[in-house]
Amino acid sequence: MTGARKARVAIVGTGGIARICHLPALRAERARAEVVAAMDVDAARVEAFCAEHEIPAAYTDLDRMLEEARPDLVHVCTPPAAHAAQVVACLNAGAWVLCEKPPCLSLAEYDTITAAEGADGPYAAVVFQHRFGSGARRLGRLIDAGALGRPLVAQCVTAWYRDQDYFDVPWRGRWATEGGGPTLGHGVHQMDLMLALLGEWAEVRAMAGRLDRRVETEDVSLATVRFESGAMATVLNSVLSPREESYLRFDFTDATVELRHLYGYGDGDWVYTPAPHVSEETAAAWTAPQAEVPSSHLAQLSALLDCVERGERPPTSGRGGRQALELVTGIYKSAFTGRPVARAELTPDDPFYHHLHGGAPGWAPPTRAVEAVS
Repeated sequence: MTGARKARVAIVGTGGIARICHLPALRAERARAEVVAAMDVDAARVEAFCAEHEIPAAYTDLDRMLEEARPDLVHVCTPPAAHAAQVVACLNAGAWVLCEKPPCLSLAEYDTITAAEGADGPYAAVVFQHRFGSGARRLGRLIDAGALGRPLVAQCVTAWYRDQDYFDVPWRGRWATEGGGPTLGHGVHQMDLMLALLGEWAEVRAMAGRLDRRVETEDVSLATVRFESGAMATVLNSVLSPREESYLRFDFTDATVELRHLYGYGDGDWVYTPAPHVSEETAAAWTAPQAEVPSSHLAQLSALLDCVERGERPPTSGRGGRQALELVTGIYKSAFTGRPVARAELTPDDPFYHHLHGGAPGWAPPTRAVEAVS
């Protein structure tokens, strides 16, 4: 489509993430996007959602919605196990997709999604909104220009807190329905931003544990990562941390750049510390005033609508959307096998390509402190 008319948008899944994040972003982009339908397997919920938000059509069947509403763009906001089949159905119907993270439960499912994309679209983008804030874009430009020197060391921390009630929702904390623990469902945002800035990883060594929550998956993971550039990083993913924080640190030859936030950042959350040999004038240029765009679903939606209008592949689709899932897969494989994992080995003949737990019937890490759910 072109910018001559509004994009017809549908929402699939009318739970909390649709209400809190996706719908407000769509309302803010009402000049370019019109929500024409919503779909949910719960008829009462989708009808109430549509009535509250003045959405013309409510559906409980995805195929029927796609046929009758003819959306240009579908926001997929359902639990992770449903993503792959729903995204493929939307692509086959000619609709672009913005899919909540995690995009699916395995690299095999992700490759099924990309196989359904057309050469010139439609494309399926993953919600990795932290890439689209002006602070991240600024750092990306500086890295690309070599302004900060070579990347050397990084820290990537997702220290969040989710109590047991959070995991008592039937689909959470289970390999078959959520796909993984905080490595997949929570830390993926920070890991995606780290990868978008530092490039491809080459090798990962990891541990994971189920220390306090009654779940099938892990509730904490730790990893060390070597990038193809030679840079090295540590990664922490936790849902056991009462003082919550999302933290990224990048050490270059000429500067340290830090980002502290929780679920979203502004330009003021980025701190640049020059190396002793860098002049004040040079360092001041790194943080010159710019038009601020906080990281958010709106920032990503605006960029996605630009891509839809131009018929261009979005940054978090295809290879761009696969990077974080590759690292997640490598972390799980290393944690399960107790050995280093190279990115190059995550191929279709690897069991971890098909299941993030490698097909193991039941995982009991050495650090387990609680019993898994049955």
